[in-house]
Amino acid sequence: MLKADRTSRILTHLTEAGSADVHELAGLLRVSAATVRRDLQELHDQGLLHRTRGGAVTGAVNLELPLRHKHGTRQAEKRRIALAAEQLVPDGAVVGLTGGTTTSELARVLAERGGITIVTNAVNIAADLIVRPDIRLVVVGGIARTTSYELVGPAADRMLAQYHLDIAFIGVDGLTPQEGCTTHDEMEAQTDRAFLRSSARSVVLADSSKIGRVTFARICPLSDVHDLVTDGEVTAAQEEAIAADGVRILRA
Repeated sequence: MLKADRTSRILTHLTEAGSADVHELAGLLRVSAATVRRDLQELHDQGLLHRTRGGAVTGAVNLELPLRHKHGTRQAEKRRIALAAEQLVPDGAVVGLTGGTTTSELARVLAERGGITIVTNAVNIAADLIVRPDIRLVVVGGIARTTSYELVGPAADRMLAQYHLDIAFIGVDGLTPQEGCTTHDEMEAQTDRAFLRSSARSVVLADSSKIGRVTFARICPLSDVHDLVTDGEVTAAQEEAIAADGVRILRA
């Protein structure tokens, strides 16, 4: 297993479990305890976990994992979500894309299609698309967030207010009927709302691990969302509660 894959698995496991010991992680990753200790120390030095005697805990960790560590987790589900979401995009559409691993996957799918305009505040998505001559690319400026590679804040909001988007796809960190769509950062939530205000149709891309979670900053109530594209692990009860707010649910 590559080092990047190991560290992503470690962070995902700690986010879900809260703590883990070295031998537990060694068994999970099928590597030596010495390898796990080195990985834990490096992640501790980056401020992504708190090293303890014999293991690690989330402790004072910022639970918003950097995008580089999210990449590869639930990748099959995200690919299916992206393929289903692409079917919602009409020919010649102006498409808004916020940052995130699932929206990044959608950008790759749309790049193969061409003939559309993509407006994004995610520098990683922009870097992937700028070499695609069949895509008209508009990059929204703002303050850079190192965790999500997004440009956010008042400059981004003002620029988005000048555009009309046919459809906007936003990624979220949490979604519940009670709290709506949430994310980890207040400025990111504000810029996500600017995407939604500028769009005729609002679509949330979220794998089932995000459903039922609530994170720090509220983006919008579910009543502001037209469609949710998710995977097949959403429960019937969750689907019923979300649909009660008028959201159409597409399972990938």
